[in-house]
Amino acid sequence: MSGFVSFISAGPGDPELLTLKGATRLREADVVLYDDLASGAMLDLANPGANLVAVGKRAGRPSTKQQHVNRLLVDYAATGARVVRLKSGDAGIFGRLEEEIETLRAADIAYEIIPGVTSACAAAAKAGIPLTRRHTSRRVQFVTGADVTGELPSNLNWAALADPDATTVVYMGRRTFPALAARLIEHGLAPDTPALLAESLGRSDERLFRATITELAEQLAHAEGATTAAVILFGALAGDHD
Repeated sequence: MSGFVSFISAGPGDPELLTLKGATRLREADVVLYDDLASGAMLDLANPGANLVAVGKRAGRPSTKQQHVNRLLVDYAATGARVVRLKSGDAGIFGRLEEEIETLRAADIAYEIIPGVTSACAAAAKAGIPLTRRHTSRRVQFVTGADVTGELPSNLNWAALADPDATTVVYMGRRTFPALAARLIEHGLAPDTPALLAESLGRSDERLFRATITELAEQLAHAEGATTAAVILFGALAGDHD
């Protein structure tokens, strides 16, 4: 007997940004394995009888091992349950989705992926700006600011990231942004390039901070103990606001 797994992209945290399809699957679920950033009011939409299991991973905090998450998906689905894997943001963007679907494939368990609002789009919308602009910002690039060790990845495409005509979004980069900004400037990006830090998107304590990449790097270099989820945008459009 084999169940079915729905990977639902919960968005940045606001339940109203969840897709209708995602909400339907939550109401039908027997089991919900949820991330930290996909909890709270989002879980109010779940089937009241569902088994809710926290499997979140947060930098600097005790976290569920990925292998354990994979095992839970298989074990619950093997009972014939309708399983929801509720992942923050869009499941396919820096969400370790591939590892989980490969586990399901190996166990011959069917699944679906329901896309959602990634934090890059949510941050731009909250700031009142687009991610692209005709003739100038015609390219958007998403990059992770941390490798598996939590450090700045050493094999980034610096020429691409220092392109002044691109909008660049850095996920999981709060701690490493000072080093990232220094490398960007070394590769020709202007020190006064606009930057936007978006924290706790979709939540009551959400905050936007606009600066240059130099100013933001300096502030983050002296920020200690910050644990709120954040995404960083930089490029010409990041400086636009009313």
